[in-house]
Amino acid sequence: MEMKKHFIKATEEYNTLEKNVPAHYFRGTYLSGRERNAEITVAVCGFYELYFNGEKITRGFLSPYISNTDDLIYYDRYIVKLEEGENVIGVLLGNGFHNNPGGYIWDFDKASFRSAPMFSLKLESDGEVLLVSGESFKVADSPIRCDDYRFGEHYDANYEIDGWSLRGFDDGLWKSALPATPPKGEIRIADVEPIIKAEEIAPVEIIKCSDGYIYDFGVSNAGVCRLRVSGERGQKIILRHADSIVDGEPNVSQIWDTRFNWDFVKDKVHTDSYVCRGEGEEVYEPSFTYHGFRYVKVYGITESQATKELLTYLVYHTKLDTVGDFSCSDPMANKIQQITRRSTLSNFHHFPTDCPQREKNGWCADAALSCETALLNFNPERNYREWIRNVCLAQREDGALPGIVPTGGWGFEWGNGPAWDCVLAYLPYYTYILRGEVDMIREAAPYLMRYLRYLEGRKDEKGLLAIGLGDWCHVGGWNIKAPLVVTDTIISMDIAAKAAVMFRAVNMSAEAEYALDEAKKYRDAIRKNLIDFNSMTVFGECQSCQAMALYYGVFEDSEKACAFEILLDFVHAAGDSIDLGVLGGKVIFHVLSDFGYSDLAFKMITKEEYPSYGNWIKRGATTLWENFLPDSVFSMNHQFWGDVSAWFIKCLAGIKLNPHGQGVNTLEISPSFVDNLDSVSAYHIAPAGKISVSWRRVGEEILLELQIPEGILAEAKLGSDYSFENGVSSRDVVSGSYKIVSKA
Repeated sequence: MEMKKHFIKATEEYNTLEKNVPAHYFRGTYLSGRERNAEITVAVCGFYELYFNGEKITRGFLSPYISNTDDLIYYDRYIVKLEEGENVIGVLLGNGFHNNPGGYIWDFDKASFRSAPMFSLKLESDGEVLLVSGESFKVADSPIRCDDYRFGEHYDANYEIDGWSLRGFDDGLWKSALPATPPKGEIRIADVEPIIKAEEIAPVEIIKCSDGYIYDFGVSNAGVCRLRVSGERGQKIILRHADSIVDGEPNVSQIWDTRFNWDFVKDKVHTDSYVCRGEGEEVYEPSFTYHGFRYVKVYGITESQATKELLTYLVYHTKLDTVGDFSCSDPMANKIQQITRRSTLSNFHHFPTDCPQREKNGWCADAALSCETALLNFNPERNYREWIRNVCLAQREDGALPGIVPTGGWGFEWGNGPAWDCVLAYLPYYTYILRGEVDMIREAAPYLMRYLRYLEGRKDEKGLLAIGLGDWCHVGGWNIKAPLVVTDTIISMDIAAKAAVMFRAVNMSAEAEYALDEAKKYRDAIRKNLIDFNSMTVFGECQSCQAMALYYGVFEDSEKACAFEILLDFVHAAGDSIDLGVLGGKVIFHVLSDFGYSDLAFKMITKEEYPSYGNWIKRGATTLWENFLPDSVFSMNHQFWGDVSAWFIKCLAGIKLNPHGQGVNTLEISPSFVDNLDSVSAYHIAPAGKISVSWRRVGEEILLELQIPEGILAEAKLGSDYSFENGVSSRDVVSGSYKIVSKA
């Protein structure tokens, strides 16, 4: 592509852990003989802000995208109106993901693509190229003295250059930009929803400490703080972000891995700073970083400056519109739904991440485990499509996938395996099921086939797999009960089964037959080697193994009732509590509902006793936590336990769109009338329109109200304990109200 010829940079130097290099202003000018419309195209290795004649026009925060630039470099496109005479294009260029020494734990400091940030820009009108980036662009240091995607940003207002992007500014003392060696990757447009400022939050409390002030914003979230201050020239204000406070200090053990290089980086982690110019009120918002936090400890301010107006929490996440939600008569369940939605949003910055503080990585399992909840509540599919493209390009020649995407090579030796790699199948599969889209399937298909063949080559002599991470974050600690051979082989079976469905959807019949055959081989191997048919117990004898085997179809219909009784025994033995990791947590509540035990599932989720989601709420959770631990918390904002929201919508409200893979215009409505609930309401906007289900108790009866779009074929299934007024428990339904009676 022509843009590859025109990459420029400010300097050969770039940030390291030992040395800070400022972000730079770039200024290019074009003299126009008349007013006319024009197009600016800008491809960036890093993050940028774009200014045209003094106006900031950047399409979104942290633009254009985050990627391994050996694979893909992203560009944005803008339409502007040229004025007669001088027109100025200004670029503020930050390191972004292209140079991220703060990612040293995952070897991003060793990435082959690492260099000083660079960009390529073109201005054209009616097919005529008017300006391209080159040595005609002038460069100067900006007040951003250091920016790091994970650590933070440091800004000195005394380096501000007033009017730098305006017409008529004298840049005669500025240096010329340097030509840059073009990056290796393909250049493509950032066809994603941008990161937007979604909300502003004021502090709920300010706590004075001996060495500063703690600002409590009431909830964990993701974003940055706006600082508004009138200070003395040279006054340095430091903001340290965290999700909790211990002994008056930010709890760093939750926001960074202190095993690696801690003595050297401890003052950098999730820290922004600002040096005042001393000319009245000053306002600062970081440009090239974000943080996950609830609390900010502020150093360097006076008591008179420590007002509520000093800091405002600017919540940033990818622009995701709500397409579904859930509420009910139980306040605890409503809070769990709210914190799940908040975790989903605060862990979506261009693509799904594991946490917005400690890592900000695109961990594949986290996205796979939460994608159904994300699709039922929001519309992430546009960004899913772009991220899956990056997942595909991260695949190794032998078919192996890394545990994180993007990666500079880390994640192949540890952090992957079928339960993580399944994202390559799950994102396109659930998008197909809930949206009817096949574009992602077509793009991922060859990589998915390569992955299936890779798994085939990793089987042992029994046809089983045990090659990656398993039932991660087991309740109570790291003592995983589910054997890896069980979870890996079951997930591999499911990947192959979903691949077969997707291949058929895009008329790849030979590939579908291969995938279906692989799924059958995995199932046969599991049944032959990992199940005691005398008791219908899965090897490992734990909640996760039993629930996964039931959920993913390992048992025959005639075996399921007995196998479920074993699962029920495991649940009761744990005091009617969860005793599993994230893989079991994804499925157990659905299995309980399938067998008529939604009341038990609801109790396990909402009770205040440990371990449960309700216990998290009781202990102050405002987002989903990483672990179920009795007296501590690792990350306080993870999304991979978030399938509970999908269970609320699918099992309590009963909205099951496309339940048998026969099309997005098929719907099953099978609500659970849990005894502890008086009412439930949920909706989901399907391609055909809004589906709404609500039920409430009216005396001894239940009133079920439905909104079903035209064109959707809907069947209601009430189970064995309830019926419609005419005595049937299953019938076709349309929009309207229906009376439900208990057979008991």
